[in-house]
Amino acid sequence: MQLQSFSELGTLDKKIKLGLLGVGHLGKIHLKCLQTTEFEVVGVYDPDPVAQKFVTDNFSIPIFDSPDKLIDAVDAVDIVSATITHYELAIKAIKKGKHAFIEKPICSTIEEAKILVEATRNQNVKVQIGHVERYNPAIVSLRDRKVQPKFIEGHRLTTFNTRGNDVSVILDLMIHDLDLVLQLVDSEVLDVQANGVCVVNDTPDICNARITFQNGCVANLTASRISMKQMRKLRMFQGNEYISLDFLKKETQIVKLEEVSDEEAVNHMTIDTSTGKKIINIETPEIVENNAIVDELTDFHNAIRNNIAVSVPVEAGLKALELAYLIEEKIKG
Repeated sequence: MQLQSFSELGTLDKKIKLGLLGVGHLGKIHLKCLQTTEFEVVGVYDPDPVAQKFVTDNFSIPIFDSPDKLIDAVDAVDIVSATITHYELAIKAIKKGKHAFIEKPICSTIEEAKILVEATRNQNVKVQIGHVERYNPAIVSLRDRKVQPKFIEGHRLTTFNTRGNDVSVILDLMIHDLDLVLQLVDSEVLDVQANGVCVVNDTPDICNARITFQNGCVANLTASRISMKQMRKLRMFQGNEYISLDFLKKETQIVKLEEVSDEEAVNHMTIDTSTGKKIINIETPEIVENNAIVDELTDFHNAIRNNIAVSVPVEAGLKALELAYLIEEKIKG
C-alpha cells in the first residue's frame, strides 16, 4: 500500500511523534535541537544513568526503559546511539513501519547497510542519514552553482578526543568528506589508494586517501584526530575555477578566470593563458547562517509530513560506507 502523507490522511494538524534513541554527546545536541522543530518528542531511551539524569534535569520528557517500547509509541525515531547499535535499532523501527533518522555512519557493516536499504524500500518509510556537512553554509552556498570538479583536496583535522574512537578516523571524520565528494563528483569510483597509521587507538587515527573516479576526477583526502589544530577544508579545481570551502569558518571563496576585452581588462588583475588573456575574479558567495542539525531534522520532518524524498537517503549512506571500508581495506593491504 502506498504510504500517504499526513495531510492526505486528513491529519495536517497532528504532530509527528518522535523518539530519541541515544543521549550521548551528539544525542544531547539533537535533543536540544528537536525542541525547535515541529516534532513532538514523546520520549528518549538510553541505558546510561548519566544520560538519563541529563534528560531529567533539563527536559520534561519521559525516559523509556526499552527501545522497543519507545519505538511502539512513536511515528519516527532519531537514532543517535553508538554506531554498533544503529542497525539493530533501525531495523526494528523500519519493520514496524516507523520513519527513521540515523546518524552517520549508517551502521557498522556494509551487509547491515544493504539490509536497511532493502527494508526501507519494502516498508515504504522515510529514512534519512545524518551526513550533517551537507547542511554546512559553505556547501549550501554552492547549491545554485554548476560544480564539476576535476581535482579535490580535503583536510579534516581535529585534536585528540576519546569520543568517537570506537571506529577508525575514516568512519569517524573522513566519512563526512566521502559523502560530500560522492555527491559533488557524481561518478563511479574507479580506483582507491590509501595509507593510515594507528597512533593512539587500534584503528587508524590519521589517514590519507586518493580516490580516482571514472570521469577523471581525483580526490585527495586527509583526516586526522591527533592534530595540533582544527581544520575542515575542501578545495575544488575545475575549468577556469577554484573553489575553497572552510566548514569551520563557514566561508566560501571562488577564484575564477574570465575572458574579457582589452578595454575591460585595464582595471583588473590579468593572466596570460593558453587560450588568451583572462582576468582573475574573486567571488565570496552569500553565507546564510544556520543550525545544520536543526535543518536536517526539519528536512526529515518535511519528508514525512509531505511524503517527499528525504535529502540524504539510505543509498547515500551505503555508498559512503562502502567507500570508507574500501579505504580501510587498502590501508590493511
